[in-house]
Amino acid sequence: MASDSIPVPDGPSELGAFLRARRGELDPTTVGLDGTGNRRVRGLRREEVAQLAMISTDYYTRLEQGRVASASGDVLDALASALRLVKDERNYLYKLANKNDLHDHQPRDAEGVRPQTHQLLENLHDSPAIVLSRYLDVLAWNQLAAAVFKDFATVRRNERNFLRMLFLDADFRGRFVDWEPVARAAVGFVRASADAPFEPGLAKLIGELSLADADFRTWWAERHPSYTAFATRTYTHPLAGPYLLDWQLLRLPDDDQLLLVMTAPPGTGSLEALHRLDSPNAT
Repeated sequence: MASDSIPVPDGPSELGAFLRARRGELDPTTVGLDGTGNRRVRGLRREEVAQLAMISTDYYTRLEQGRVASASGDVLDALASALRLVKDERNYLYKLANKNDLHDHQPRDAEGVRPQTHQLLENLHDSPAIVLSRYLDVLAWNQLAAAVFKDFATVRRNERNFLRMLFLDADFRGRFVDWEPVARAAVGFVRASADAPFEPGLAKLIGELSLADADFRTWWAERHPSYTAFATRTYTHPLAGPYLLDWQLLRLPDDDQLLLVMTAPPGTGSLEALHRLDSPNAT
C-alpha cells in the first residue's frame, strides 16, 4: 500500500480508538462487574464504562465515535479511573484530548521544573545547560551555563527570557561572536511556538522588544518560523576569548519545556575554555 493512502486519524478519532482498545482489555470482574452471561466481545461494554465513569452512555458513545471535539478534564479523569489506566496510558489519554493533567502530582519547583531535571543539569559537568519554556523563559540552569552567559539568578524573574536578553542585555548579547544568526533563529523559534492569539506574557514581551529594537521589530514582522534544534556557534568571554560550542535543543516529555545543552567539539580547545570559565578564580 502506498504511504500516501494510509489514513492518519485526527485527535477525536484516535481518542475513540484508544478508549475502545482499553475497555476491550478490561476483565469485568476486575472492576466489580459480573463477567458471566452472554458477552459477544471481550472487555467492558460501552454502557459499563459510562456507568463506572458516571457519564451518560450516549456521551461516551460519541467519544468513542470521534464525535466530541474535546472532553473536559473531569471526564478524562473519570475515564482514566474507570479504565484503570496506568500513568503512561493516562498521559496519552490527556495528550489525545489536548489537555493538561491537573492531577499530575510529581513535585516541581516554582518554575515548574522537576527535581530530576535539576539533577540532570548538575550532572552535566562539562556541558552548559539551560531549561527553557516554549517561549524561551529561562527556568533553570547549571553552574557552567551561568559561567558562559551570566548568573541568571541576578536577573529579575520577569526579565529572565533568552530572547529578551539577546536583544536588550548588552553583556549577554556580547557572548555571541555571530549574534545576528542566533537572534534571528531565536525570533523564528518563538514565532513558530506562538499560538494565536498570543498569551498575555508573550504579547507583552513582543510589544516590549518591538518598541526597543528595530532589528527585532523587522524580523518579527517578517514571520519566518524556525525549528532549528542544533547548530555550532562561536562564543566569547573576557577570560577565555572565542571558542566553539555545539548546541542541541531537546524537548522534555510532558512538561512543555526545552533543554538547551551545549558541548565542546573535540579538538577545538573549547573544553579547556569551559574549564577556565568554571574555575573558582573566574569572575
